Amino acid sequence: MAKTKVAITLEQPMLERLDRLVNARIFRNRSQAIETAIMEKIERLERDRLARECTKLDPAFEKALAEEGLSEDLATWPEY
Repeated sequence: MAKTKVAITLEQPMLERLDRLVNARIFRNRSQAIETAIMEKIERLERDRLARECTKLDPAFEKALAEEGLSEDLATWPEY
């Protein structure tokens, strides 16, 4: 996938911490470290959003919906 160059501004202490990670060879360079951090944050936010949405579901309703018509289908299932 093509990458686009962007400029960011960091406070000096944050940049120093970032450079220590790069110098320790945890990341190849600053770009990789920042890209990894952003991706992990986005994935965490998306998981949290899914979890929040799931808490809004009514378990009884979801079970009834899943089982709806199941008894009729059972009669037509082949025996194994």
